[in-house]
Amino acid sequence: MKPLSGLDSLFLHLETAATPMHVGALHLLEAAPGERDDFVARVRNHIGDRLHLLPVFTRRLAPMPLGFANPVWVEADEVDLDYHVRRIRLPAPGTHAQLEATVARLHGQRLDRARPLWLFHVIEGLESGQRAVYTKVHHAAVDGAAGVALAQVLLDSSPTPRAVAPRVRRGERPGLVALIGAALRTSAAQTARLVRHVPDAVRVLAQLAQSGEGGGGLPALRRNFSFGPHTPLNVAIDGARSLATLSLPLDAVKRIAAANDAKLNDVVLAIVAGALRRHLEAHGGVPSKPLVAAVPVSLREAGNTEATTLATMTLASLATDVTDPHARLAAIRAATGAAKSLTRSVRAIIPTDFPSLGVPWLLSAAAALYGRTRLAERIPPIANLVVSNVPGPSAPLYLAGAKLLSYWPLSIVEHGLGLNVTVQSYAGSLDFGVVAARKALPDARQFAEDMHAAFAELLPDAAPVRARKAVRRTPPRLRATAGE
Repeated sequence: MKPLSGLDSLFLHLETAATPMHVGALHLLEAAPGERDDFVARVRNHIGDRLHLLPVFTRRLAPMPLGFANPVWVEADEVDLDYHVRRIRLPAPGTHAQLEATVARLHGQRLDRARPLWLFHVIEGLESGQRAVYTKVHHAAVDGAAGVALAQVLLDSSPTPRAVAPRVRRGERPGLVALIGAALRTSAAQTARLVRHVPDAVRVLAQLAQSGEGGGGLPALRRNFSFGPHTPLNVAIDGARSLATLSLPLDAVKRIAAANDAKLNDVVLAIVAGALRRHLEAHGGVPSKPLVAAVPVSLREAGNTEATTLATMTLASLATDVTDPHARLAAIRAATGAAKSLTRSVRAIIPTDFPSLGVPWLLSAAAALYGRTRLAERIPPIANLVVSNVPGPSAPLYLAGAKLLSYWPLSIVEHGLGLNVTVQSYAGSLDFGVVAARKALPDARQFAEDMHAAFAELLPDAAPVRARKAVRRTPPRLRATAGE
């Protein structure tokens, strides 16, 4: 048995039909001319050979009696790979837009909690002759960094899969006494850890409160951050999703960062900010108050590949009130610098685990009530959207012998946070996954094109207008190179 951390369990208890809490990725795979065997069967065999190395794929949830505490992870008796690895064929002609629409529909569907919380969909029928693979795993099992580590085990660095030694797995069926005992022991340990950290938390917060105007403490936080304005993105949502993908050349994004003395993540935020200005200009106007992004920050130590969530969230102004794109990037750079300083100060005291007795009842009821009452539309938004940047592998990877051409990450939207832009670097590319609640942003494809136009504006050697026109003519994988 493996207890869930307090942070992992939040993604279970906050899940509703309108807000599934899984993360995923969409990959294009290189076409294999003349291939005769069944690729879906090959993927099932490939995963089956490595199940003992992939605990996320073999664990299921064992609920507590009456749901009085968090469930625990136990080894499943059997993993039905015919269920977990599925085949989908797109109708002709099999366009990229059809692929995105299909994945949007799948991304809005919850995972079955009676089984291990993951699914693979092998998607065939693309007009390019390529295949696609859409994967999803519950956020209670992995965060972005853990997902990258999981992929390193599942995938290979060459077309020939590496040899893996087999190992026998054994299922677990804990009884009532064992479950209750596990809940009590876990809660006691979580409480003890929190109590031990109280003196450190008091000391750090006191130092922050006393920091002067030149420091990075609470005064800096008050100067740089406030609630975001109400926008069409900040509404109560349902399960319908809009989804789009975009790939930009990583070297070009790094050039922009170097030319503006900024970090790569600052440029990512500036690209999203530029797209937001375009979107809002077409939907009611740009607010005079800058939009605010919630930005996940990893708390994972180097070398830690544990399959759990080790992250916190910081806030960054997107300076959407600034017209000039380079001035906007400079403002974002200043805001993220203050946010990083504050996060570094409190990193050691941010809890990722806490007691869970009674929490499932409270949070599940609160999540349902929050959506029903449309409270997200009545209170000022702390943030307007989520923007996440996950470092990924620099060399190409292979699944069951097939080369991955893209690594578009896909994440979660919530009531009041109807847009999520997640970015992952992969083999010289910066791959963007745009996930939106359809009620908040019906046309994610247009937003992805607006991101490309915002990227082109920041390039020192490309004309934004020419790049925006070119993006509509070029095929999906080549959109990013139009302004180069």
